[in-house]
Amino acid sequence: MKQFNKIMHLLTALLLGISLVFFLSFNTTKGILGIEEISSGLVVNFILFISILFLGAWGTSVLVQNSTESELSKKEAEKNELKAKLYDLEQGVKLKNIERKLEEKEGEKENTGIKPRQNFK
Repeated sequence: MKQFNKIMHLLTALLLGISLVFFLSFNTTKGILGIEEISSGLVVNFILFISILFLGAWGTSVLVQNSTESELSKKEAEKNELKAKLYDLEQGVKLKNIERKLEEKEGEKENTGIKPRQNFK
C-alpha cells in the first residue's frame, strides 16, 4: 500500500506539471497536438481527472497512516506487556533475596554462641 501511495502522489504531481506546461505553452504548441483552441470542456476534464487522482492519493495516504498507527499501537502494547513481565521478574527476585536475608538473620539469632553479658562489681 505504501508503494501504491507513492505512485499516486507521483502521478498526481506529474499530471499537474504536464497540465501546467501544456496550458502555459499552448500558443506555441497548439498545432502539434491538433487542438486549435482551449475549450472549457478540455479544462474541466483536466481538472476533474487531476481531482480524482488527488482524492485517490489522499485516500491511500489516510489508509497508510491508519495502518502505521495500528502497528504502532500493537508495538506499544507489546512493549508494555514486556515491561510488566520484567517488573514482575525483578520483584520476584527482590522478594526472594529479602526472604533469604530474613531466614539468615533468624538462623543467626538462634545459633549465636555469645554468652550474655555479666556485670561484675
